[in-house]
Amino acid sequence: MENLVKLLKEFQIPDKEYSFEVISNGLINDTYLVKENGEPTYIFQRININVFTNYETLIHNLDLVLPLLKSDTYSEVELCKTKDNKSFFQSEKSEIWRLMTYIKDSVVFNTTDNPKIAFEAGRIVAQFHKLLENFDAAKLEDTLPGFHDIGLRYDQFKNALKNTDTDKIETAKKAITFVKENISFLLDIDHSKLPLRVCHNDTKLNNILFSKEDKALCLIDLDTIMKGVFIYDFGDAIRTVANAAPEDEKELDKINFNLNLFEAFVKGLATEKDLFQEEEKKMMPRGVVLLPFLHGIRALTDYLENNRYYKVAYETQNLDRCFSLFQFAQLAIDHQDAMGKIISKNLK
Repeated sequence: MENLVKLLKEFQIPDKEYSFEVISNGLINDTYLVKENGEPTYIFQRININVFTNYETLIHNLDLVLPLLKSDTYSEVELCKTKDNKSFFQSEKSEIWRLMTYIKDSVVFNTTDNPKIAFEAGRIVAQFHKLLENFDAAKLEDTLPGFHDIGLRYDQFKNALKNTDTDKIETAKKAITFVKENISFLLDIDHSKLPLRVCHNDTKLNNILFSKEDKALCLIDLDTIMKGVFIYDFGDAIRTVANAAPEDEKELDKINFNLNLFEAFVKGLATEKDLFQEEEKKMMPRGVVLLPFLHGIRALTDYLENNRYYKVAYETQNLDRCFSLFQFAQLAIDHQDAMGKIISKNLK
């Protein structure tokens, strides 16, 4: 931790005695909670430049968008400046570090069975989009080009399939079959009919901060803010709001699709119902298939490529992730009509 103390001194913050606690639920960056006298004060992160190779673009996007993400009902997260007045610090080892303010007394949920949490998640996602409604999304650069491009992800999967070993193909046989049977349903989405928006692109439930009174405060983990379409944020939120099982759940019968929580989330969105165009509403149910499928095919591809991208605790964790995500994608396919009716009723 001595190195962390030294690095922290590069930022324009009070010169005090700080302690550090590892935050381990992120899959990409190394994250530390910075405490002063035991009280959380900042979030300190080393950006994974193997994933975010164009990290300067990432910081550029945040510098543009973060000042707009604040209101009476949306808590502000700020990037702390370095002593050189930059939004990140490059260490002697060429590591990229950034420091953000911490929102006091905030909590996160990995999953929920509480309709109030689901409603608040929908409300804060709608707030995020409302606050950025008039910002020109074209000003943002792609930090992860093709992040939600299903065609690209399918090509990467096919390439991995050609180059992996036969044992992996056999172990992943069921998942591979699922991809081949369902890919056309998602390749058929016409993105040109959907308005370009500033999207968070990673709106899983544990990327939303809540107060201890279960009020949603803001979205966090903002590295994926880029141009996109709303069904990305909608689908990614629903995959964790409407399903109580963790992303790598091995017992697939524990994965569920809770329509009551789905409707609570949609009612949260309805607090800003004028945001959404008719084509967006029409495509929202398909977005609930697209995002778990995308995450699933990425996890499957990573497994076939020997776990190069995601952090794993054991060799087949990515395979477990993809089985779990595909199970939810199948449930989302089964619930297309039910989701459409709920959206029509609440987002008229």
